[in-house]
Amino acid sequence: MSHHPDSTRLNKAISDSGYCSRRQADTLIEQGRVTLNGKPVSLGDRAMPDDEIRVDGKLLTENNNLVYIALNKPVGITCTTDQRVEGNVVDFIGHKERIFHVGRLDKPSEGLLLMTNDGDIVNKILRAGNKHEKEYIVKVDRPITKEFIRRMGNGVPLAELETTTKRCEVEQLSRFVFRIVLIQGLNRQIRRMCDYFGYDVLELKRTRIMNIELGNLPIGKWRDLTEKELKGLQDLVKGSDNSSYVDRVEKKGATGKRRRGRNNS
Repeated sequence: MSHHPDSTRLNKAISDSGYCSRRQADTLIEQGRVTLNGKPVSLGDRAMPDDEIRVDGKLLTENNNLVYIALNKPVGITCTTDQRVEGNVVDFIGHKERIFHVGRLDKPSEGLLLMTNDGDIVNKILRAGNKHEKEYIVKVDRPITKEFIRRMGNGVPLAELETTTKRCEVEQLSRFVFRIVLIQGLNRQIRRMCDYFGYDVLELKRTRIMNIELGNLPIGKWRDLTEKELKGLQDLVKGSDNSSYVDRVEKKGATGKRRRGRNNS
């Protein structure tokens, strides 16, 4: 099917406005919360530059002020842009720009969370095939063994997600603490991996996303990325696939279900 050369996919147009990521835009479209020139829309619809796009009745406008933030998320804060949810990360930060999180950290976890209104870079970072590293420090409830470290690194079958985790770097730091570097973001991945071997996670902290380090940023505080960090991040995602799920499905001519369990360690 041919498209007008000036048109763009609706989820990308929403993302480019700084409202949310493409993945979140797909969800909004599925929920019937998006209109195009006053009419309901479907996944895969396209928009022209002068079209009127509304989410929950609110008109979207072009965003020219890009924001990139590193937050040390505390335990108890929920990674959602839905401000109806108590303890949501958007209200917690209280930034003047509408920003959204890059991936997730579940409510009981803490540490580095990137937030931005640059939908393009979000999609490039989140694509699992791009193999972008995320590093965590994990404390478990009983002594760690060499066998546990070896098997965690070799890939763990997760029946509930119908997949096996990719090989990853795992290093023991102390009797109860280990470091792990993932290149995926399956739902509650580290907790599920530990549970497979009979370990409960007591503490989970993300310390790095690609070239961005948590460093000494206090819990509950955030900072803007430095120019050096932003350039490094952009260099790392250069050439990455930034297509959304719907983009990829249409190219394949598929109509299957979404893959489950993404981006929530």
